[in-house]
Amino acid sequence: MKKVLVVLMALIVSIAFAGTSFAAKKKKGYVEGTAGAGSITGVVSLKGNTPAPIMEDLSKGKNVEFCITHPDAKGNIRARVKVTTAGGKLKDTVVFIEKIATGKPWGDLGKAHFDFKKCDIVQKVLAVRKPSKAEAKANGTKAEGGVMTVTNNDPEILHNPHGYSIAGANRKTLFNKPLPSQGDIARVTKNIKRLKQKKDKHFFLQCDQHNFMEADARIVWNPYYSITGADGVFKIDGIPAGKYRVTAWHPYAGESSQDVTVGAGAAKANFTLVAKKLKASPPPDK
Repeated sequence: MKKVLVVLMALIVSIAFAGTSFAAKKKKGYVEGTAGAGSITGVVSLKGNTPAPIMEDLSKGKNVEFCITHPDAKGNIRARVKVTTAGGKLKDTVVFIEKIATGKPWGDLGKAHFDFKKCDIVQKVLAVRKPSKAEAKANGTKAEGGVMTVTNNDPEILHNPHGYSIAGANRKTLFNKPLPSQGDIARVTKNIKRLKQKKDKHFFLQCDQHNFMEADARIVWNPYYSITGADGVFKIDGIPAGKYRVTAWHPYAGESSQDVTVGAGAAKANFTLVAKKLKASPPPDK
């Protein structure tokens, strides 16, 4: 009888330990802590000719009379710029540290709020993170929008934001929310809870009613990133000392990576991406 009890106790301890180990493995990921004293600064350039804008014929779509009021429209034609450069410097590049265990808190970093306005999406390139369980459950409020929202700013225009995780030609729908009226907000924090670190890198947003309305975001797994401005400059701060793999990513100019060693001051890292021929985005999935 004693032997049986000993075996049972050993089995219970073994199961409990296995459960703890599994939970510990499951919780792996970035842990908010204290910011470091280091930073990475640099410039992202584009090699080659900047791709010409896509000349969109708005007369072939819906709500023509309203959509041609966009400030970039000339008659029925609107130039859609997907790659923006000035003096060879590349705007809207997300530069980020690939892996880091702990460091500065997220704060508002990794939150993506998109505005649909004048048949366009105001924010062209952002970065977005996976929400916590609590954030996904709350799904944003009127006072605090959550990790991701999409707002219809157009009067009497139906918009239908359709969010995807894309990898090459493959697209996975994350949400599809009609916004029939001005001021309507799609609170989609809970919908992006399904993001997986090993699978999801590129978020793509499109309007099902006006498929020329597009925006992109890099899915990030820590708050150490920066998005280049018109001068191509970026700065990532609050980095603990160490050696990191840093990547510069643009949705239509590819990516480039390099190892950067960070100390107590500013480390330098410049990137060059290569111009590519632009392809029209496929129509929204049904």
